[in-house]
Amino acid sequence: MNITDVENISKLAKLKFSDEEKKKLEHELSDILNYVDQIKNLTEKSEIKLSEDPDALNILRDDVAEPLAAPEKFLEQAPGREGDFVKVKSILE
Repeated sequence: MNITDVENISKLAKLKFSDEEKKKLEHELSDILNYVDQIKNLTEKSEIKLSEDPDALNILRDDVAEPLAAPEKFLEQAPGREGDFVKVKSILE
């Protein structure tokens, strides 16, 4: 990134900068672009090729039903209750 690049970007963004600001932006924009390149390299390296490992698509844990810790605790907080069920206002007539 050089001063010319900063000037071109400022024209595109319709912004005006002093010479001091341009010098500062030259370094800051270079740092930002370097950081973006690092992220790009990381994501390219970490991509899993499905053709190499078809099971790589599902990398999450299995969905297993687990019992609630204490159903009574939840029922106590309900606005209304009928036995082991939460009682709510009827929405159908």
